Amino acid sequence: MTPQEMAETHGAAFTQSRPWTADEFAELLTNRFIHVVGNKTAFALIQVIGDEAELLTIATHPDHQRQGLGRVCMQAWHDRARDLGARRAFLEVASDNAAAIALYQSCGYARCGLRPGYYRRGKADKVDAILMERALP
Repeated sequence: MTPQEMAETHGAAFTQSRPWTADEFAELLTNRFIHVVGNKTAFALIQVIGDEAELLTIATHPDHQRQGLGRVCMQAWHDRARDLGARRAFLEVASDNAAAIALYQSCGYARCGLRPGYYRRGKADKVDAILMERALP
């Protein structure tokens, strides 16, 4: 999957916030700690350092949502992170993203923190980021 394909899927999926550009994905992928799973329909970008893994972003193209692809990507990135030595997984999610929160909770994540006003929605609106974690047994 190319950075351009990632940017196109991310842009289609993230309409309420600023999507990442192909240049941003390309830059991230030069980092040896960054890994991607999935394809241009649905993918997850993660960072694994030591025994900790973090979901940087996950996106499913709107034409393919509600088909279980997000869950497939979650399992794939957990497997990849575990193979790389991670024992704990972390992520953050906008507090107004009920679908993502439900997915993460169903994958065993629990809230472990809050970043007030972290995400911007429009020029003035801000939304909290919920921090979540789980073990990778």
